[in-house]
Amino acid sequence: QVQLVESGGGLVQAGGSLKLSCAASGSIFSFFSINDMGWYRQAPGKQRELVAVITRSGSGSTNYADSVKGRFTISRDNAKNTVYLQMNSLKPEDTAVYYCNMVVTRRGNYWGQGTQVTVSS
Repeated sequence: QVQLVESGGGLVQAGGSLKLSCAASGSIFSFFSINDMGWYRQAPGKQRELVAVITRSGSGSTNYADSVKGRFTISRDNAKNTVYLQMNSLKPEDTAVYYCNMVVTRRGNYWGQGTQVTVSS
């Protein structure tokens, strides 16, 4: 059984910052490693979209949606099976439910339950 627990969401004014965390737990991590870790978001009436992803290999290469480049930073702590998303200069259009995603070797995709981020203008 795998559990991904997100934290750090909330209400913030435009221009503010939030840091999301997502920690994975479960017995399978004694045998299998996590490859890609990522954050997605879904705003009301819209499809879920990729925000940022970080690979396991090397120093961890990253990829960001154009809309968040230069404002958001994804990072990971492999020892803690945790991924972070530092969000700066937040805009009202960043308002959404944010989901973490982890790809576990030979086990597939796992999702967190989602955390609400609301940015007021």
